Amino acid sequence: MKIYVDFDDCLCETARSFTEIAARLFGKNVPYEEVRFFNLKESFDLNEDEYEQLMLEGHKPEILLAYEETPDASKVLNELMDEGHEVSVITGRPDSTYDVSRRWLDEHDLKRANLYFLNKYGRDTFYQKGSYNLELEDFYKMQFDYAIEDSPLAFKYFDKWPDLRVMVFDRPWNQECDLQENFLRCPSWEYIREQVRD
Repeated sequence: MKIYVDFDDCLCETARSFTEIAARLFGKNVPYEEVRFFNLKESFDLNEDEYEQLMLEGHKPEILLAYEETPDASKVLNELMDEGHEVSVITGRPDSTYDVSRRWLDEHDLKRANLYFLNKYGRDTFYQKGSYNLELEDFYKMQFDYAIEDSPLAFKYFDKWPDLRVMVFDRPWNQECDLQENFLRCPSWEYIREQVRD
């Protein structure tokens, strides 16, 4: 089986860190459970300059490396890879974060996972051609049996694979989404493991 895995808020607790950054930089005290929008500008009620500052801060190498792992993520993915499944981490992070993102994976015992960058959210205009960058047409040539994703903004990309099973990692900002028939809300990595094994 081929498994697509999103990085932020599936493998690591990015939004939790951003709540701390927003409080530190702007005094915006929004509890994690109240982060209702994937768009953090909206969730934290930021202006354009504040949002840009938030994103720059949150993508500093030392901040990225400090993101906490989502409980059991590396354990479950290693079990699945041991069983012969192929794991590809496909992130919407700016491709300038490749080295530090790869390092985070390696330090969390995910050396066998592939890492690719796809401009899912139209955030970065500086994507360069490279072995780890995917154009949308190249992404659509890939095949996946399962996808693990938290962002409602990314769900549209899965329409190309009608047989794909999408594991929606349960987060506050996807609570009100109407999920398609092949989408399943998942509360934990242990739950995801059992779905893949079944």
